Amino acid sequence: MKYKDIQKLSKGDREKKLKELKMELVKSKVVSSKGSGSSKTKQIKKLIARMLTSFSLENQEFSRTRNHGELKRDRRRKISSSLENKNTKETNK
Repeated sequence: MKYKDIQKLSKGDREKKLKELKMELVKSKVVSSKGSGSSKTKQIKKLIARMLTSFSLENQEFSRTRNHGELKRDRRRKISSSLENKNTKETNK
């Protein structure tokens, strides 16, 4: 299934197809653990990635339309809370 085919599907059909692919991946992993079949596993993973990409691109388009064409992202560096606590303790000494 190509990306163009995925785009033609409705959102509900894409979700159903994604669930089917995930189940097929589990079955494929069981078969590959018994012997061969790793190429089918790779193909299924690629299809799942295409499906997830289509979902994320659709969400980006939705956010662009809500923000009048601007895609807003938080580009600040994320600092874990443990580092923040450590830095505040050092400055308080």
